[in-house]
Amino acid sequence: MHIRGDQARLVVGGRLDVRSAADARTVLHSAVDDGAGDLVLDLSELDSWDATGLGVIMGAHRRAGRCGRRLVLRHVPPQMQRLLVATRLHRILAIEGGIGVESLHRA
Repeated sequence: MHIRGDQARLVVGGRLDVRSAADARTVLHSAVDDGAGDLVLDLSELDSWDATGLGVIMGAHRRAGRCGRRLVLRHVPPQMQRLLVATRLHRILAIEGGIGVESLHRA
């Protein structure tokens, strides 16, 4: 897993899972705490995430809200969009451009 960027935009790549969760949590929380305005997470380079990785995203979302910020997901890969829909988290998280729920059922 790798994360690069600053307090306004981070690119997350590789696998966001139980092995990388602690490192990812540290980077995301620092970015939330040190910035202002929206924090955009570009997920275009993310290969996969598990329940732990999704929990890290949700924790960053909650932390951003407490800091008066908004966590925005950008370029969410289709397989991860399906997980967000299945868990109904697409209704809670800010997703740039939204999720085309109809197209996910055809994929």
